Amino acid sequence: MGYRAVAVFTILAVTFLSVSAKHAHVKSNKLCNLYEGEWVFDNSYPLYDSNKCPFLIQQFNCSGNGRPDRGYQKYRWQPHNCNLPRVRGKRMMFVGDSISMNQWQSLACMIHGAFPRAAHTTRRLGLLSTIVFPQFNFTLMYSRNAFLVDITKEKSRRVLKLNKIGGSVKQCGKIWEGMDILIFDSWHWWLHTGRQQPWDLIRYGNLTLKDMNRLFAYEKALQTWAKWIDFHVDPTKTKVFFQGVSPDHARIDEHPSVCGNGGHHSHDCSHWCLTGVPDTWNELLYAALV
Repeated sequence: MGYRAVAVFTILAVTFLSVSAKHAHVKSNKLCNLYEGEWVFDNSYPLYDSNKCPFLIQQFNCSGNGRPDRGYQKYRWQPHNCNLPRVRGKRMMFVGDSISMNQWQSLACMIHGAFPRAAHTTRRLGLLSTIVFPQFNFTLMYSRNAFLVDITKEKSRRVLKLNKIGGSVKQCGKIWEGMDILIFDSWHWWLHTGRQQPWDLIRYGNLTLKDMNRLFAYEKALQTWAKWIDFHVDPTKTKVFFQGVSPDHARIDEHPSVCGNGGHHSHDCSHWCLTGVPDTWNELLYAALV
């Protein structure tokens, strides 16, 4: 079965260092569905102190930006018939937009929280960010790529190519090869228009247009991505995931809102505070891998 038959997934390489077995048992003989459960209050949370995480950007550090309440940090996801394993460390690459970065930084902070004395190095080259934990031979990467398919310049016009994933670092694809685990995400930027739209023309097959139905374009791009995965990725060596859509919300809940980067001039209800919901995404990711 090819990856086209599976939900879209990806991240850079991830090696999990350890897990507490007491958090991984099934409560009964019932089949465990990790995605059926409820949010429960847990005084042992949060998993790390966001103000002590060296990888966190200001936009996601809600408490550091003045958010007065802390109760939202005390909730964890509890499946009905089993417990999630506690994430103690990983090695991965995330590929996608800033929601993907949200989860990448969450994971980096979780590792730092579990091993605060572990040495690390950080590097940023263009749109690729890398954190290395030498003690664990662990590399955690984030590649900012909002569309997963190519955007190239042609006669000073930026062309979004729905049928193409190129071989160069700038055109995706090449840096995805050889990873142990890939986790992909793409959605929010497909809906942007006007000045926020990072392309001038959109190309599908032999058609070059100023615009088209965005859901159609999104579907065709993901089909191109899935074909690339089928052709280039060996499923016996690389696990591939697609991060589902994280929709905007009208309520604050665990979103930065006015406690994000823009303060009271911006209401960020797209991203998530850290520590917060992306920590649970990473626990679910770990549970899917063990």
